[in-house]
Amino acid sequence: MRTTIDKSLAAILVFLMVLMTLDVLWGVFTRYALGSQADWSEELARFLLIWIGILGAAYASGQRMHLSIDLLMPKLSETGQRRLFLFINILVALFALTVMLIGGSRLMYITKVLGQLSAALRVPIYLVYAVMPISGMLVIYYKIHDLIQWKSSSSSSHSFSSSPSACRLRGALASAASAQCW
Repeated sequence: MRTTIDKSLAAILVFLMVLMTLDVLWGVFTRYALGSQADWSEELARFLLIWIGILGAAYASGQRMHLSIDLLMPKLSETGQRRLFLFINILVALFALTVMLIGGSRLMYITKVLGQLSAALRVPIYLVYAVMPISGMLVIYYKIHDLIQWKSSSSSSHSFSSSPSACRLRGALASAASAQCW
């Protein structure tokens, strides 16, 4: 299921990037060739950038590609690394739950009740904010999946080995350079 979600999310992100690129090109064309930029192109680009950024963050979380500072991880024992991995994933999942899912849902609700529409496109603003709870659910799914994978990996062996699954876990726990899984 994770592979399907990854591929679907990647396809959606590619589609949104292509759409935003075409939109910006259209805006530049209308500004310079026709003398007046289309009213809606700037607003659409802004909304697409919001969706790309927040959905992209969820995708990066699922691929473990987020920027991280790994000063502490290499200095810890394997047990300490496992505990830190557990702590970080639980903390990220709680953040996604409280800020993105609950906070994003509240934001959607408020803007829906107020009936806010965008200026040029006349799109309900709650649809723009819908990306927050969607991305929150994705991050929570990815973190729960990572924790389940971590749990099954740690229960099957008490030490890191050179197997591919252990290398993936080490890759999640430390940077690629310190994991030495080639």
